[in-house]
Amino acid sequence: MSELTTIARPYAKAAFDFALEQSQLDKWQEMLQFSALVAENSEVVEFISSSLSPNKIADMFIAICAEQLDQYGQNFIRIMAENKRLIALPSVLNAFLELRSEHDLTKDVEVISATKLSKAQNTKIATAMEKRLNCKVRLVSHVDKSLLAGVIIRYDDTVIDASSRGQLNRLATELCL
Repeated sequence: MSELTTIARPYAKAAFDFALEQSQLDKWQEMLQFSALVAENSEVVEFISSSLSPNKIADMFIAICAEQLDQYGQNFIRIMAENKRLIALPSVLNAFLELRSEHDLTKDVEVISATKLSKAQNTKIATAMEKRLNCKVRLVSHVDKSLLAGVIIRYDDTVIDASSRGQLNRLATELCL
């Protein structure tokens, strides 16, 4: 897995730089998402791994993707096929998304709550996290019925436990000391 990540980085960087230069980040993200889905198909994996010429593999892959790829996307696929790297497309997509996230200065922040949060609550949390992290945040919300009340917020390696269960656990710990 880490080998594919290492292989994918330069391709993702090249695709990202080109997409940024052309102001087509969304289009390239869509092309890579579709190509990654195609590359994960078991029949396509067998075909990619076959001993056919890289040109035939690229032509077939492009034919499967049809209108999903523009001329630059097709060239990208041809280069990857020529270097026998099509199997790394899902990793290329992940690396591209990381680069885009860094460029957009956006962090994913996971919010776990006892009940579904209102729009106002989501906005309040997002605003507070943007101020704290000094960047844009994208909230990923989940409901956990085992929480009594409050929220748990996770980003990077940080956890902010503002749930009532977390508070009760901290209180119990303090009382036992």
